[in-house]
Formats: sequence, structure tokens, C-alpha cells
Amino acid sequence: MKAIYARVSTEESAHKGYSIAHQIEEAKRKAQTDDVLIYTDEGYSGEFLERPGLERLRRDIEKGMIDTVIVYDPDRLARNLMHQLLLDDEFRKRDVELVFVNGEYADTPEGKLFFAMRGAIAEFEKAKIRERTMAGRMRKAKEGKVVKNDHIYGYDYDKHTGQLVINEKEAEIVRFIFDQFTKEEGPFKGINGIALYLTERKIPTKTGKTKWHRQVVRQILMNETYTGKRPQNKWNTEGMIANKYKKNEKVPIRVRPKEEWIYVDVPAIISREQFERAQELLEQSRRRYAKSSKRRYLLSGLVRCAKCGNTMTGRYAKNWGKYYREYTDLKNTAGAKHRGCGMTVRADVLEEEVWKYVAELLNNPEKIQHYREENPDDFFEKREMERIQKEIERTKKGRKRLLSLVTLSEDLDLEEIKEEIRKLQEKEKELIQEYTRLERQLKALQEGKPNESAIKEALEIFLTYEKDEDMSFEVKQTLVRKLVKEVRVVDKDHIEIYLF
Repeated sequence: MKAIYARVSTEESAHKGYSIAHQIEEAKRKAQTDDVLIYTDEGYSGEFLERPGLERLRRDIEKGMIDTVIVYDPDRLARNLMHQLLLDDEFRKRDVELVFVNGEYADTPEGKLFFAMRGAIAEFEKAKIRERTMAGRMRKAKEGKVVKNDHIYGYDYDKHTGQLVINEKEAEIVRFIFDQFTKEEGPFKGINGIALYLTERKIPTKTGKTKWHRQVVRQILMNETYTGKRPQNKWNTEGMIANKYKKNEKVPIRVRPKEEWIYVDVPAIISREQFERAQELLEQSRRRYAKSSKRRYLLSGLVRCAKCGNTMTGRYAKNWGKYYREYTDLKNTAGAKHRGCGMTVRADVLEEEVWKYVAELLNNPEKIQHYREENPDDFFEKREMERIQKEIERTKKGRKRLLSLVTLSEDLDLEEIKEEIRKLQEKEKELIQEYTRLERQLKALQEGKPNESAIKEALEIFLTYEKDEDMSFEVKQTLVRKLVKEVRVVDKDHIEIYLF
């Protein structure tokens, strides 16, 4: 949510044209929206920070309601440079951006001093904080304490003693996971089966959610802490704090040499032998996964259900005692975001139809140049964007109604209303992100043109074979992937093929 702060003293309003209305009007123009929270102080000097409007703004920032503060000019915020820096630092620590309407401020001597001092102070604070934090953590680790609360499932963290304490309810689940995974035979099929079982039983995760992802179970199985030894100083995160400001060449997290690790004794939940057995089985699983699959799918990664939008993956199915390959949009993986609508199609039928289409194009290259999607207005993305747009509008209307209550009731304690505004803000942000993603995807489909170099490469490969029967599975898959961007399954008798 964007906020506007405006201030005038009586003298300034009369002689300098710094009216509250003028400041708000210019700030709204800068914000490019009228959907803002407004905070004003009329008749208050900028020499002091004790102003009712400013104090209310600071309280709402602390509650997480605001992400941007727009002020007409720096001296509207405060007369004193150090006060300006103080407020700017306070806002930035809560990820709130301070924006001035007066765009020339950065080029003035005062502006250059402001930004230079802000940068110097920020760098100094980062360096000091890191130095103190690292020294404190190393000291605690060497004293046999857990340096921070990593929210490890199965334990609670006692911040007063710096120790992990077994959470019996969660520890029972940890033992269950290790027991089931290390059994020679059992009712669960590996990590995914365990995760699905926990999800079906609505067992809460550490964050209170009832959906277990397979990766969460895997992380538990790989966590050495459960044996009674907590490794610390394991990860080198130096330089990673700046990653959020970088687009390229981000600093990766690195594992320190094992001799630098510091082990701390914690209460054990499982035995070292059981942990080692789990690691052996995980390694075997990785080796099995690395091997080539027994059943191959020509369109792997290219098929999508036109109704629900889920990708369709290959699987081996049984019907009336006979096994066959098929593509399905159903997701049995634990933690899958969308279950799927149940669309299935025989793999041999779909693959034959798509291959005939590709072969026809390669035998008649001129057809590729005239390729156009037949139904550009019937994309799943377009329908989903329309739904999301309506949801965004409903969210905005709900937020505006709540904002009017906040604006009209400054003296009342409206904590519940403000919390609802914050939730609506988060929901709107997520919806906008999803809308933007779908918009890019739709644009790529509608404006996508065949890739000339890919077509040339595909033709060169295709023309080296006299008959389709001479081509291996790998060759056919290569040709399909060079031309086909996606295959949409509308129903068992109707598909849509989109080229690059």
C-alpha cells in the first residue's frame, strides 16, 4: 500500500504555497493512483519528530501496512538532515521505500549529501552487524549452544538456554518417517508415499500447514541433527545479502570445509545407525532415478490440459488386465498445487497424431511459414486472466471500503480492519504476479513465430532419413522438440498444437 505524507506550518501555507491539498495532489500524481493512505500534519514545525500524523504513519509502517511513502519534498518530512536520515533508515529497515515528488532533489547539494550519507551509514551498519553477529554465533557455538532457531521439525528452541528441546508430538512423526523409509517392506512407496500419508492424515508441518511436500520429507531424512549432533557454521552465506538487488551473477550459498563445522550436542530422536541406513537408501534412490526410464514418452514435458491448465505427464496404466501408456493431468506428488481435472489420453494415439503433424510440416516446409494459431481467443491463459482480473477488482473494492473506515476513524483502534487491509494487499500482489505471468505466456503463444534456425536444423536432420521407420526414438523426439512448443489436450478427440 502506498502512503502520502504532507505537512505545513501556518506561515508556509500562507507565504510559500505549500498547501496540504497541493502536496497531496502532486504526490498522487507521482503514485499514479488515488488508492493511497494519507497522513497530514497542519500547523506543525518540521524541526521536531513529535507530530500526530507522522507518528501514525510510523505506527502503520511498523504494522506492515505500507510499502511506499511519498513526500512532496524532503523538508516536508523533516527540516533536519539527520531527522530525514533517521526516518529513511527506519522505513528501509521495514522494506518501505521513501520517494520524493521533487525529482531534482537528488541533483542538489543537499540531495547528494543525503544519499551519500545514507549509503555510507547503511554500509557501516551492515559491516558492524555482520561482524557482531558472526562473532556472537561462533562464541555461542563453541559454548555448545545452538546459535539460532532454524525451526527444525521435531524440536522446539529454548532461546534462554540456546538449546533444542524435543517436541514429542513432532518427534513421533520424525521416528515414523525414518521407520517407514528404512523398512524393507511397508505400505508406503518411498518418500512420496510417506508425504501423501501425512497429508491425508492432516498432520501439521512445522509451519502449521497440513500439506506435506516430498522435499520436506527428504530434508527430514537428510538432517543429521536427529542423531543428537547439530552441525553449525556449515554454510557460507557471505555476499548473499545483496542477491535481491542483482539480476545476474548472484552469490550462491556454499558449504564450508567440514573441519570448520562446529557440532553441538542436542537430544537425539533416532539412532545413528538408522540415519546412516536412510542415507544409503537415499543414495540408491538417486542412482535408480539417474537411470533411463523403461517407458519412454515422445511428448514428455510438452503436453498440457486445456481445461485445468495442469501439465500432463506420462504414466503406465492398467485397464481390464492390460497395461498401456497414457498422459494424465492428475498430480499424485505430495504437495502438488493443483490436483488436476482427470484428463487422460492414450500416449500412442496422441504421439502418433503429433508426429504425423510434425512430419507433414517437415515434408512441406512452406506450411510452417503460414502457421497461425487457429483459436487465439480460446487459450486457457486468457480465460484464467479474465478470472484473475475480476478477483483483483473485488480485492481492490474490499480494500477501498476498509480504507474509508480507517480514514474516517483516525482516533479509533482499528487493528482488525488494518490487518484485513494487509491481507488484501498480499492477496492482490499475488494475483497481479500470476496475471503478469499468464500475460507473458499468452503473448508468447499469440505472437510466437516459428524459429527459423530450429526449422533449418530440423529439416537437415529429417532429410537424412528416407523413411520414418529408420528414425530412432531419440531422433523423433529431437525433431518434435525443435518445432513444437506445446500440445493442448481439449478432449480425447481434440488437440491443439503450438509451434515455436
